[in-house]
Amino acid sequence: MAKEVAVKIKLQAPGGQATPAPPIGPALGQNGVNIGQFVSQFNERTKELNGTIVPVVISVYKDKSFTFEVKSPPAAVLLKQAAEIAKGSGVPNKEKVGKISAEQLRKIAETKFKDLNAYDLAQAEKIIRGTAQSMGIEIEDSV
Repeated sequence: MAKEVAVKIKLQAPGGQATPAPPIGPALGQNGVNIGQFVSQFNERTKELNGTIVPVVISVYKDKSFTFEVKSPPAAVLLKQAAEIAKGSGVPNKEKVGKISAEQLRKIAETKFKDLNAYDLAQAEKIIRGTAQSMGIEIEDSV
C-alpha cells in the first residue's frame, strides 16, 4: 500500500551546497522532516551542479518520511551562466546585457526539455528564446 502524502514542499536550493539555514530549515522543520538527513541526501544527489540554483519538490508523508525530486535549473539561471552576466536587463526592449549563440540556446533547451510544456525541441527553443528576450539577452543566429 502506498504511503499517504501529507504535504508537498517546493524549494530552490544551491546544488551540492544546501544548508539547514533558511529557506530549507524552516520549511522542512515545520513539517517534521529530519533536516540534516534531507540536506545530506540533496547535496549528494546534486553535487555535480556545484552551487547552481535548482528547484526541488519534496513529498512529506504522514509518518514524517520524505522523498524528493530534483528539477532542472531555471531557464533564467542557465541563460545568465551562458551569457556570463550577473542579472538580466531592467528594460530588455532597450538595453541588451549579453549574447548567447544558437548552439548555447539549443543546449539550454535540451537541459530544460523534460520540465517544459513542449512537444519537441524546436518548441522548447522558442520558450527559452522568449525567456532570453525578456532578460535582454540577444541570440546570435548562425545563418
